[in-house]
Amino acid sequence: MFRMLRIHPLLLGAALLFLPCFARAHDIPNDVTVQMFVKPEGRHLHLLVRVPLKAMRDISFPQRGPGYLDLERAGALLPGAAKMWIAGFFEMYEGDTLLSNPQVVATRISLPSDFSFSSYESALAHVTGPALTDTTDVYWDQTLLDVLFDTSIQSDRSRFSIQPRFGRLGLRVITVLRFVPAGGEVRAFEFDGDPGLVRLDPQWYQAALNFVHRGFLHILDGTDHLLFLFCLVIPFRRLRALIPVVTAFTVAHSITLIASAYNFAPDFLWFPPLIEVLIAASIVYMALENIVGAGSVQRRWMIAFGFGLVHGFGFSFALRQSLQFAGTHLLTSLLSFNAGVELGQLLVLILLIPVLQLFFRYAVAERTGTIILSAIVAHTAWHWMLDRGGVLRQFRFESPALDATLLAMLLRWLMLFLVLGGMLWLVRMASRRWAARPAPAATESADRAASPLLTPLEPATSVEPGLSPDRPN
Repeated sequence: MFRMLRIHPLLLGAALLFLPCFARAHDIPNDVTVQMFVKPEGRHLHLLVRVPLKAMRDISFPQRGPGYLDLERAGALLPGAAKMWIAGFFEMYEGDTLLSNPQVVATRISLPSDFSFSSYESALAHVTGPALTDTTDVYWDQTLLDVLFDTSIQSDRSRFSIQPRFGRLGLRVITVLRFVPAGGEVRAFEFDGDPGLVRLDPQWYQAALNFVHRGFLHILDGTDHLLFLFCLVIPFRRLRALIPVVTAFTVAHSITLIASAYNFAPDFLWFPPLIEVLIAASIVYMALENIVGAGSVQRRWMIAFGFGLVHGFGFSFALRQSLQFAGTHLLTSLLSFNAGVELGQLLVLILLIPVLQLFFRYAVAERTGTIILSAIVAHTAWHWMLDRGGVLRQFRFESPALDATLLAMLLRWLMLFLVLGGMLWLVRMASRRWAARPAPAATESADRAASPLLTPLEPATSVEPGLSPDRPN
């Protein structure tokens, strides 16, 4: 009995000694970067994937010495690890058809200093080339696993999609994917976690639907844009009066959004923080204008157009990461995004106008409620403006060098402002003519008021019998 009690502490101590070694194999890495190449070629789809070896949890790779990877014995485990932790975490589609599980063609261990995945050709030559020597001393959790997969396809001209699920490999996973189409230029993608189905070569309507959805969700998630829209709605709670104001805001931010997507926007580091400050300032201005008096609808849509130009740059900063999913349909995607934003704004208006009507009818007087709500919005936006201004002050403002690039950018913006000025003049003239045009009902009522109810009869002329009034005497 005492002998067994002596053995149990020894076993417990041995288990505690080996516990860190086993736990190391199950640790979830913090940051994982997955690199992929997808290239259709003939009747085959080649996939090159590079994943850190430490992301292969539940697999105890053989080690030697102070923690060096035993390359000689680890080679037999690499195909199984590739199937379990890489091939099982993504799906490929040809059109709408799910492709069969890719087959492992080649595997190898690479050093962290290897940069062969800078291009498809160098990565393919590296994966299929000679492996590291067995005497290479490298810690196992610093190595990379490179895999070449292959699967059969109908044609290399088909449209392919991928649904990656690499988010399980670490706490934060970034996937860098490059699609090498047959006879086309390389398209680069970068996304966090599991982005869902990614169409590598979308058709125009697929890109349009995707960006309508993104625009609709973006306006609902953008608190600053919603507060600006709220300031527009407070004094004018009629949908017919608000549609031109919101449309002017949409047209304005569409112009700067498209200009920014085509690299017309300044690329200075301080420009995005400056736009964020101006967006907050626009909300403060609109809220203060509501407090002192909103003015006319014509003035409101002109102000909305001016501030919409600023908000468009803010949209472009948020959309910049998503334009990689547009494929070759950049303009279609931009217009679709703006259409989604407009739909989101109309939904907000439809829900917000009745709520404000009920609030001003049963809770508080209209003028008092306008001041209270606008003051709350102005207070919130004022703190945003101060916080964003603090970020802006961290940047150094240096005058740009006067060269051909700067002159070309200034000329492009001068042309853009001339076009905007012409559009504003045309819209203003059209709105004045529309405002000066009397309503049909008012015109008809005015005519009735001007004409007497009974038309007086002309005096009768006496005509002798047998004589015609037209005949001279």
